[in-house]
Amino acid sequence: MTQETKNSILIIGGGLIGLSIAYEFARNNFKVLVLSKNRNESAGFVAAGMLATHAEGLEDELLKFGQESQSLIPKWIKSIEQDSSIECGLKKCGIVVPFKNKKDLEEFPTYEYGKYLNQKKLQTEIHGINSIWKHGLLFEQDGQIDNRRRLMRALERACSLNGVEFHEGSEVKDLTLEENKLIGAKVLCATGELKKIYCEKAILCSGAWSKKIFNKIPVFPVKGQMLSIQGPTNFLKRVIFGPKTYLVPRDDGLIVVGATVEKDSKFTQGNTPNGIKELQEGICSLLPEAVNWPQMEHWWGFRPCTPDFQPIIGKSEIENLFLATGHYRNGVLFSAITSNLLFKLVQKTSLKKTEKIFLEKFSLDRFKT
Repeated sequence: MTQETKNSILIIGGGLIGLSIAYEFARNNFKVLVLSKNRNESAGFVAAGMLATHAEGLEDELLKFGQESQSLIPKWIKSIEQDSSIECGLKKCGIVVPFKNKKDLEEFPTYEYGKYLNQKKLQTEIHGINSIWKHGLLFEQDGQIDNRRRLMRALERACSLNGVEFHEGSEVKDLTLEENKLIGAKVLCATGELKKIYCEKAILCSGAWSKKIFNKIPVFPVKGQMLSIQGPTNFLKRVIFGPKTYLVPRDDGLIVVGATVEKDSKFTQGNTPNGIKELQEGICSLLPEAVNWPQMEHWWGFRPCTPDFQPIIGKSEIENLFLATGHYRNGVLFSAITSNLLFKLVQKTSLKKTEKIFLEKFSLDRFKT
C-alpha cells in the first residue's frame, strides 16, 4: 500500500455537490483533491436541471433553503462561467404546474407564490397542452440550468483551472481514523493499487453511495429513468411540471423528460421498457403531440434519498469529517447554498441565524434514536 502527501481538503464524491464544494474551496486558495469512482453515474449528470423551489411544492425549512439557494445561484453561476468560459444555460423561464381541478390547485403547498392560470391562459402559456388540465399555477421566479451538458462540465473545468486535483476511478474502501479523528482514507485506485491518502479535513458527498462509506448515514438510492425528445425550437418556452412527469425545454428545442421514481430498484442499472413506457405516457398526458417527436437519448441515475426526503448537511460524529448528501430531487437547486454552508462551517466562519437553523434542521443528529 502506497501513501500520498497530505491534502488540505479531501472531497469524497465527484458529482454536482462534490464539484460545487471543491470549487468553493479551490477558488479560496485551498489545496483540494476530489475522489470519484465514476462521475458519470452521479445525479448531477442525470437531473433535468430544474430550479423548482416553488413548482416542486417545497415546504417549511426546505422551502426557505431552496429560496435562499435560488437567490445565490445567479452570482454563483456567473463566477463559474467566468472561470470556465462555459455558458451554463441559466434561465428564469418560469415553470407551469397544471391541475385537473381547483381544489388540488388551492391545496398546493406553494399556491400563494404562483400566478393563477385558467384553462384559456394555461393553453396560451403551453401551446398544445392536454385538455384534461383545467387550471394551472405559473411560478415565474423558477427556472432551469443545463446541468447535464453545461454546468457539470463548467464546474469540472473551473475546478481544474483553480488547481483541484481529480482521481477518477478511485473507490474509498475505508476511512482512516486516529481515535475519533479522521486523518485520511484508504482508496482503491483505477490501477488496482490500494493507497492511503491523508488530509486535514474531508467532506463526504457521495450521493446515493454515501452509506457505503459511512454506514451511519441513512441514505438510499431512488432510481430515475429519463429521456430526451427533439421538438421545434422555441415551441415550448416554459417548463411543465406535471404530477408524475416534467418537460424541460432547452434553447435548441431539446426537451428533457423525467423522471421515474423507483424506490425499490437499489442500484439496478439500465433503462427498462416499463420505465420508458411510463415516460411516454407522461408526455402524452401533458403534451400529446410531443409523443411523435423523435427520441434522442435515454439514461438513468440514482437520487440520494433520506427517510424524511431532506438533505444531510454538516458535521459528523467523527472529527474533521463533514457531510453533504441526501439532496434527493433537488441537488441542482441546493448546490449553491450547500457549498456556501460547508465552506463556512469547515472554516468556522460566523454563520447567519438562518444558516444555523439550516444546519440544525439538516444535521445527521436528527436520525439518532
